[in-house]
Amino acid sequence: MSDVSRPSPAQARAEARTAVVIPAAGRGVRLGPGAPKALRALNGTPMLIHAIRAMAASRAVSLVVVVAPPDGAGEVKSLLDAHALPERTDFVVVPGGESRQESVRLGLDALPDDFDIVLVHDAARPLVPVDTVDAVIEAVRDGAPAVVPALPLADTVKEVEPAPGEPEPVVATPVRARLRAVQTPQGFDRATLIRAHETVTEDVTDDASMVEQLGLTVVVVPGHEEAFKVTRPLDLVLAEAVLARRRLNDGF
Repeated sequence: MSDVSRPSPAQARAEARTAVVIPAAGRGVRLGPGAPKALRALNGTPMLIHAIRAMAASRAVSLVVVVAPPDGAGEVKSLLDAHALPERTDFVVVPGGESRQESVRLGLDALPDDFDIVLVHDAARPLVPVDTVDAVIEAVRDGAPAVVPALPLADTVKEVEPAPGEPEPVVATPVRARLRAVQTPQGFDRATLIRAHETVTEDVTDDASMVEQLGLTVVVVPGHEEAFKVTRPLDLVLAEAVLARRRLNDGF
């Protein structure tokens, strides 16, 4: 009889391999006409490349799956080949679907069986610090089925009765101390995320909300102010300023 014991659940989680799925199939209409949002240049480099590098900066990440526009997988593959990426990380490009949820599912389908932790990251969040990525992974390794990085809100929030084109009446003022602005990467136990995509089809705002609908607990770890989403032209200006500051301070 072998005296080699099976690893404990805690040991297995600590050794779990991590992959990242980056859905990058959206057009990003709020940034105006032109290339898809993920391919817009930031400091001369496409945002998607910045986002991939941000994920691959974590030594825990060994695979990044980029979900490209349905007819743009070849272009995205060429883009990755043209830029220097960490050699310790593998990169795969797959065509996406018509919705973000479908694209994430197609990214999940592309994962090899030996990955137990999955991060889902917005390509439009190109400047996430590696400490945030590592914090999300660590929380999943500690046993959380789903983890989101988030920040407290600086502004008071009002709930209104929507009235397009008209003044909107306020119906409630939520307690700000209980609210958080959620960022990515969001981290998941792989089996949990797959089950969520197989069973949840309505009221999907992000992948974590799908896990919530399964009745499971989603936990929050501290986000970072530089993990903002580049959605409007002014966000591009802010992102360029962050990169300039990094170059000045860190030689980034």
